[in-house]
Amino acid sequence: MSHFGSGTEQALHCLLFLVGRQNEGLPSARDLAEFQGVSPSFVAKLFTKLDKAGIVKSGEGVRGGFRLARPAAEISVLDVVDAIEGEKPLFRCREIRKDCVLYGDEPPRSATEGVCTIHRVMLEAERTMRESLARVSLGDLSRQTARKIPKAFQAAARSWFDLRQAERGLTLPKNLNRSL
Repeated sequence: MSHFGSGTEQALHCLLFLVGRQNEGLPSARDLAEFQGVSPSFVAKLFTKLDKAGIVKSGEGVRGGFRLARPAAEISVLDVVDAIEGEKPLFRCREIRKDCVLYGDEPPRSATEGVCTIHRVMLEAERTMRESLARVSLGDLSRQTARKIPKAFQAAARSWFDLRQAERGLTLPKNLNRSL
């Protein structure tokens, strides 16, 4: 069982297509969904959460779309996780330590005082995970991804999104920076 749902993964993939597109036509949630072969309504729900969290801004109307609300270097993976998943804990301690049959109705104070040892380990794991996710920005992911993706694919992806913009009645200037 995964702690994070597919929404986090899908949101991060979609956001990577917005990096470097600040001055270009803005992809719609439908464009991003269709490009990746997922449900447009699912992506629209993700972008509602991302917009509410201040990660993206949306353009209005049929020519509207999405852009990053701040530079990619200032958006951490943790920001995206929290926007999509909420700040749910990694572990919920149920305090079962107090329910031992040997304790009867009154567990000894020594068994229940302070943070449960198991819970403390889980809290430390969660803290470490959140710190790790906070250290990686969308800009970092974009650079790492760009090194792995062939330039021809990057160009084809740009062309596909540009064509979608043109189909919605937008024209794009010829002198745009085409880096991913």
